[in-house]
Amino acid sequence: MKVYIDGKYLDERNAKVSVFDHGLLYGDGIFEGIRAYNGRVFKLKEHIDRLFSSAKAILLEIPLSHAELMKATVATIRANKLRDCYVRLIITRGIGTLGLNPRSCKKPSVIIIAGKIQVYPAELYARGMDIVTVPTTRNLHSALNPAIKSLNYLNNILAKIEANNAGVEEAVMLNSEGFVAECTADNLFIIKDGKLFTPPLSAGALYGITRQTVMELAEQNGVAVTEPNLTRYDLFNADECFLTGTGAEIMPVIKIDGRVIGTGKPGPLTQKLVAEYHALTKVTGQPIYG
Repeated sequence: MKVYIDGKYLDERNAKVSVFDHGLLYGDGIFEGIRAYNGRVFKLKEHIDRLFSSAKAILLEIPLSHAELMKATVATIRANKLRDCYVRLIITRGIGTLGLNPRSCKKPSVIIIAGKIQVYPAELYARGMDIVTVPTTRNLHSALNPAIKSLNYLNNILAKIEANNAGVEEAVMLNSEGFVAECTADNLFIIKDGKLFTPPLSAGALYGITRQTVMELAEQNGVAVTEPNLTRYDLFNADECFLTGTGAEIMPVIKIDGRVIGTGKPGPLTQKLVAEYHALTKVTGQPIYG
């Protein structure tokens, strides 16, 4: 594997960062997870747009332009001779002192990793997933805004630990008001009476690229899409439920906190959206070769 670090390609064993990098010391940095399918990078511009929005929110100056980052991402995939892969694009604050002050970091670092990913076991996509609600609440907007895709993922990790302890793969996180925010790594959707619902960004949901794509696909199929505040009661009484994310794509959910959702199998609208999403990923995106 060839890893891009600050303009150079390094073998995996030599791809290292300083122990004084504030991304390591304090989680001071941002990232994007990006997918490539069939020789094309899916929604690359949208991911880079979101990266720059996260950077602006934390006053982090990315040392490359939007166009240069897109080019470097594609080049890293090409350097690894991949057509279908997952890309992790990371911007750290850079090397500084042991103090918190970001002013000690003179040059942010750009890291791009291209490889394979398997977020969930393959059989779950056909069968559907059980999930639980966990005690760990989503970060407050006034503390660490969930819209910032930062390297500080401890909030999500604590919720993931609770999911692991419950014997499931994913967990629903509520916000401080008790409304559904999102899962530890995915956005959440429910279907009720033929309509699609997902928590609003104001509830603590990340502006998901896959989330937006699914909403657009649903609307193209004449399905009404709204973003109301949702409670656990709404989840329990849904006809269908699924999760979305760049790595996860679309994952059906069949049970929440022991309550069977709908028929207990992936629902028809969920399956239709899965098929249309997969079809879309195969034919759109930034070409890697040629």
